[in-house]
Amino acid sequence: DLQGRGVWRYGPFQPPAEPVSLWEGATPLIESRRIGERLGVRLLLKLEGANPTGSFKDRGASVLVSVLRGFGVEKVADDSSGNAAAALAAYTARAGLAATLYVPAYASPKKLAQIEAYGAELVRVPGPRSAAEEAVKEAAAQGKHVYASHNESPYFIQGLKTLAYEIYEDLGYEVPDHVVVPLGGGGLFLGLYLGFGELVRLGWAEAMPRIHAVQAEACAPVVRAFELGEAEPAPVEPVPTVAEGISIAAPARGREILAALKAGGAAVAVEEREILEARGELATQEGVYVEPTSAVVLPGLRRLIHRGDISPSATVVLVLTGSGLKGEPRLQKS
Repeated sequence: DLQGRGVWRYGPFQPPAEPVSLWEGATPLIESRRIGERLGVRLLLKLEGANPTGSFKDRGASVLVSVLRGFGVEKVADDSSGNAAAALAAYTARAGLAATLYVPAYASPKKLAQIEAYGAELVRVPGPRSAAEEAVKEAAAQGKHVYASHNESPYFIQGLKTLAYEIYEDLGYEVPDHVVVPLGGGGLFLGLYLGFGELVRLGWAEAMPRIHAVQAEACAPVVRAFELGEAEPAPVEPVPTVAEGISIAAPARGREILAALKAGGAAVAVEEREILEARGELATQEGVYVEPTSAVVLPGLRRLIHRGDISPSATVVLVLTGSGLKGEPRLQKS
C-alpha cells in the first residue's frame, strides 16, 4: 500500500534512502476551462510551479540529495539554467550539505537570487549554457567537489518519474492518451517514459501514453534529429530564446530520448512569438502563470493536433514545468 503524499508516497519504487523532503510533488492537475474546448480535446494542466522552489526539478532534487547524503557526500556541484540549481540549493540546505552551482550569467535574476538565498555558492558563467557545464566539469576534475549532474544522474530521474504515477492516480488510475512536455536535457521526458513504463510492467496500466517533446526553434537538436530519423542529435548553435530552461545545444541523453520517441511520441519546435503568446493565453484564459519555458507546450500541442498526431476528443496532459514568478521573459545572451 502506498502511504502519504508527493514524491515519497512512491518510496517503494525509489532508491533506498532517508528522504530529504520539502513536501514536493502532489501538484494540481486541473481541467482546462477554455483552451481545451477550442482545440477539441480534453485538456488537463499539471501545475509543477506549485512545487517548493517553483519547478518540477524539486522532484529529482529530493531523491538525488537523499541518496547523496546517504552515500556520505558533503559537498555537491551542478550546472543549470536556473531551476535545477534552485532546487539543489534548497534541498542541500535542507540536508545540511554544501552546494556550488554553475549557472549561465544570462539566467533570470530571480532564479539567481533564489539560489543565493538558500546559501549555495553561485558561480555565474559567461557565454552559452554549455559553458556552465564545461566549468563545473573542470572543477570536478580538479577534485573540488562531487559533480551531481541532474541531466545525467539516474537518481534525479527516479524523482521525475513520480509525475507519471501522480498523473495516473489523478486520472482515477488511468493513463492519458497523450502527455506533452518541454524538452531541453530530456530528464522530464525520460522520467515520464520510465514511470509510465513501470506502471505497465506492474500491470497497473494497460498501455503507455504517447509522450511528446517540444523545443524552441532557436535550439532544437532533438527535433532536428527526430525529423531526419537520426539515432543521435547533432549539437546545434543555439540562438537566444525566451525559453532559457530548454536551451541545451547537445543533450547528454539525446540517444535515449530519440529511442524513447520511437514508442509513439513526436518532437516539434515552436517559435518565440508562439511561446510568448501561449504564456499570455494560459494566464488570461486559464488563470495559470508560467515561465516561458513551460509555455512551449501549448503551441506544441497545436502543432501536434494540426499534424494529426493528436486526434479530436483525446485526453491530453500538458506539464507546465515552472512558475511565472521565476522571472519575466528575457533573451539569453550568447
